[in-house]
Amino acid sequence: MPARALGLFRTWRRSLLWLALAALVLAGGLRAADNKAAAKPPETRRGDVKEVLHGVELADPYRWLEDQQSPETRAWIDAQNAYTQAQLGAVPGRDLLKQRLTALLKIDTVGTPVERNGRYFFTKRRADQNLSVIYLRQGLKGEDQVLIDPHPLSPDHTVSISPAGVSDDGTLLAYSVRQGGEDEVTLNLFDVDARKDLPDRLPKARYFGGASIKPDKSGFYYTRHTEEGPRVFYHAMGADPASDKMLFGEGYDKSKIVFAGLSDDGRWLVIHALHGSAADKTEIYVQDVAGGGPIVSIVNDVTARFFGDVGGDTMYLQTNWDAPNSRVLAVDLKNPARENWREVVPESSDVLEGVSLVGGKIVAQYLHNVRTRVRLLEPDGRLVRDIDLPALGSASGFSGRWQSPEAFYSFTSFHMPTTIYRYNLASGAQEVWARLNVPVDTRDFMVRQVWYESKDGTLVPMFLLHKKGLRLDGANPTLLTGYGGFTLSLTPTFSSTAVTWVENGGVYAVANLRGGGEFGEKWHRAGMRENKQNVFDDFIAAAEWLIANGYTSSERLAISGGSNGGLLVGAMMTQRPELFRAVVCSYPLLDMIRYHQFLVARFWVPEYGSADDPEQFKYLLKYSPYQNVKPGTKYPAVLFISGDSDTRVAPLHARKMAALVQASTGSDRPVLLHYDTKSGHSGGQPVSKQIEDATDSLSFLFW
Repeated sequence: MPARALGLFRTWRRSLLWLALAALVLAGGLRAADNKAAAKPPETRRGDVKEVLHGVELADPYRWLEDQQSPETRAWIDAQNAYTQAQLGAVPGRDLLKQRLTALLKIDTVGTPVERNGRYFFTKRRADQNLSVIYLRQGLKGEDQVLIDPHPLSPDHTVSISPAGVSDDGTLLAYSVRQGGEDEVTLNLFDVDARKDLPDRLPKARYFGGASIKPDKSGFYYTRHTEEGPRVFYHAMGADPASDKMLFGEGYDKSKIVFAGLSDDGRWLVIHALHGSAADKTEIYVQDVAGGGPIVSIVNDVTARFFGDVGGDTMYLQTNWDAPNSRVLAVDLKNPARENWREVVPESSDVLEGVSLVGGKIVAQYLHNVRTRVRLLEPDGRLVRDIDLPALGSASGFSGRWQSPEAFYSFTSFHMPTTIYRYNLASGAQEVWARLNVPVDTRDFMVRQVWYESKDGTLVPMFLLHKKGLRLDGANPTLLTGYGGFTLSLTPTFSSTAVTWVENGGVYAVANLRGGGEFGEKWHRAGMRENKQNVFDDFIAAAEWLIANGYTSSERLAISGGSNGGLLVGAMMTQRPELFRAVVCSYPLLDMIRYHQFLVARFWVPEYGSADDPEQFKYLLKYSPYQNVKPGTKYPAVLFISGDSDTRVAPLHARKMAALVQASTGSDRPVLLHYDTKSGHSGGQPVSKQIEDATDSLSFLFW
């Protein structure tokens, strides 16, 4: 996807992937875990709610837990948290776990910079700090200067900030302020030279794309999700935000995602309208802002995904239209009729994962068997050179400007902490901008990619990370994760918890399930809607392969996933409870019959379907974890994780499922709920809280 056009949207989507990885925890305790019973959980009132849907009677005994603010629900949350902390707090070795996690997470971190007029804007968190701070560096070798420090904004450091836009001359900065892990933020404007906030401040809401500031700084464009649906607005500096002019969005309901941004030169306003997340259809519109022209359609009548970015007066469209692995089309914005479109980057056998426009060139990011490959192309598609990467791993970012040869990108792998590189497109030279200095020695680690056969014969790849010389005796504690949805690809990425697990002799496995984007749109469609069971079959086959090949056994196998990955592991514990010893299920979707009725879940109907449709209801009911819990089943140990500030995936899923499994399980393995009253889906946690939560998760599996 084009980096500039998608900006914050891709960050939002990748936060789904982050949850799947952030939830990863060590399964070291699987070595020594015995069958001792945990203390009984608090009693939960069982209601008698029943309803008939499409002729099927459904019981929902914990419907009352959907009311997040009721006194009964709040008392229940407090009792569950007290129970969970009493169990985890007594686990031997907890202090050692916390020490190791502190060493790994309390390090200096630096984000990818944005350059404007010789000024470099980026985030940095010192090892002794809880939150990332926004910095400015004047010139490549200049001194790092603090612009905005969020630490004074909240005593418990639960308020975080993120850059959301910078003016061309580098004197005006937009930034968002987030409470806990909420998706909703406020947008503030900051005078860089005067080092102070301006009166302009957009109220707390769900925004996509940040603020796109006009070159003359007279105002900026933004998208806000209103009660009616997404709308594009223009804010004139100094005006009351309540009077901001709506430019686009009339008639688009809450199931749509809209974002807008200016081209590098400020001439073209580009508007994307997505028919849901990872949807089948995207519309694109442009406006000649400099010429005062109307908003005109580039494409709105094709059932395919399009993402456009502008270089000069040409829009480059990355699309899967007649190209499941994606291609790039060039559109002359002065003559945009479809008969004048040109294909400049044809579809190939590798998946075109993203396109960036930098230095008058096209940076094309491909996936070749789930390994990043980057090519630098002329605007007409001719190859300039392949960009050399340090190892097998994941490159991302490639941010820069159309008129500048300077680009930045980040690189990471399972055994390599993130490094940010500065790349010169003219010469091909690159240098390290910043490197995370994590206290870990991975020279004894081995990364392998294996392929295994799923239930229907499909070959599925899986990455394995472990120490060299691993004995395949079936006795290795193993942590398996996956995602399988929304075209997201699980490429090799550094994880402190995964590294710590391998340090202790474990195997860390990442399965590249159908539903993701690893092999293009066909791979995605094979794991969405009525094909969702393929994702679960792929994950089961991964677990069975690990056992059959001597890596582990079901008594030493743990699984973890978050968000859509939480749905994955929820389905695993209900479909194959005997296959896994422990489950960590974070910020999950679990009641797939009612999910679409809450928060922004209508975005996901194109991916999952909706129980409102009688045919889709049938397959949703068949796999929905909440509706498939069976009394007396010996379920594995489970830790559900969610929190009040998850304003994306409703935390009611975790609440209801925790209550149901506690009441239903026939095993003596613990079923716990870790429920944070201040955290949510979008991160924003202080590092101290990250350490505490990771310690809780690890303690659970060390039980």
